[in-house]
Amino acid sequence: MADLLTDRVVLVSGGTQGVGAGIARAAVREGASVVVTGRRADVGEAFAKELRTLGSDDAVFVQADLADLDQARHTVAATIEAFGRIDSLVNAAGLTSRGSLLDTTPELFDDHVAVNLKAPFFLMQAAVADMVGRGAPGTIVNVLTMSAHGGQPHLAPYSTTKAGLAGLTRNAAHAHRWDRIRINGVNIGWTETEGEDVVQRRFHGADDTWLAKAAATQPMGQLGQVDDMAALVVLLLSDRSGVVTGSVIDWDQHVIGGLD
Repeated sequence: MADLLTDRVVLVSGGTQGVGAGIARAAVREGASVVVTGRRADVGEAFAKELRTLGSDDAVFVQADLADLDQARHTVAATIEAFGRIDSLVNAAGLTSRGSLLDTTPELFDDHVAVNLKAPFFLMQAAVADMVGRGAPGTIVNVLTMSAHGGQPHLAPYSTTKAGLAGLTRNAAHAHRWDRIRINGVNIGWTETEGEDVVQRRFHGADDTWLAKAAATQPMGQLGQVDDMAALVVLLLSDRSGVVTGSVIDWDQHVIGGLD
């Protein structure tokens, strides 16, 4: 791929680390002007500086806690203020804290809804409103999870909210297909990120050998790689993906429904 997003303005929520950061880097390499959001100003500003060294001289960081709806909406407004429009949105932010059906509290459930479903809904609303208001096409990609198909028992609120986001992806894609706004989702499998390392150590007592052990259990001998996933997201954001909309793509090395 080369210059797939030239002159595009792309907002990536949760774009300062992990999967979101990989997508932001890939978008910059393909010619986009990129806005990223995150909760920590120090991390966000440092990452925006990194994006500028990659070629996006106008990269912007917007500090926001997406659990706060006003802050979430502000990220789209700040993008439009900075560039005059928004062409593409990537909802990459996600809360993955653990909880089963039996031990999830109402507070934990609400936290997941706020970040994983409510914020993406209203980010999409604001972005689509700008696109429709200008009579311009646009693209949105929602980063989902293979756990949206059912998921592990300890990921009950996470799986529930991401499954809801998959439904929203299809609903919004259908609603705005005549506006030439294409909306797709990617169900990512187990992926190697800094955040996953933290999760494995915090929730599962993992040590320094966990990644090698985990890779050995996978068909391809490795966990999913952020750069590979980011390339798919960039493709879906670009005209190269043609007319595709309303698709939720499984990006994983395990096949849902396949049995040994």
